Amino acid sequence: MARTPTTQIPLGFIAPNFSLVDVTTGSKVSLIDVSRKNGLVVMFICNHCPFVVHVIDQIVAVANDYLKKDFGFVAISSNDIINYPDDSPEKMKELAKTNNFPFPYLYDPTQEVAKNYDAACTPDFSVFDSQLKCIYRGQLDDSRPGNNEPVNGKDLRLVLDLTLKNKKLDFIQKPSIGCNIKWK
Repeated sequence: MARTPTTQIPLGFIAPNFSLVDVTTGSKVSLIDVSRKNGLVVMFICNHCPFVVHVIDQIVAVANDYLKKDFGFVAISSNDIINYPDDSPEKMKELAKTNNFPFPYLYDPTQEVAKNYDAACTPDFSVFDSQLKCIYRGQLDDSRPGNNEPVNGKDLRLVLDLTLKNKKLDFIQKPSIGCNIKWK
């Protein structure tokens, strides 16, 4: 199992726009459609990655908790579906429905959105403030398959709580670790 970390780039960049199809509805979804008053969480995930499978319940739980607090959430899969058919839009739709995703699950067929966000792994989390400026690129929590750490979303929850209180993120942002994005 590959262990690829989030690409660490300077924070403060503005969220790149996108318009991708939501596999659950067939509708196009853009950055503006998913942005909310308090900010936005952009997640790059996929179906087959054991790191994503390990935390998917907590991803859904965090989204359910913070959508109520006016944060937007969106998940994007950019994997090459020719070599990784488990990540096809049809399989993505099944995963979203099985796990009751409360957020759009978008397919990035050209991989341009992943490149624009400098996404490297699944899961990969970026948090943007109300002005769509990136304030966090890091992990959900310390749990990884097999390390016996609890899957609790503590890092992402801390970021969202501090953002709600207009407080500075004054802690070390640990990169997420997961499978590399399957580039074409």
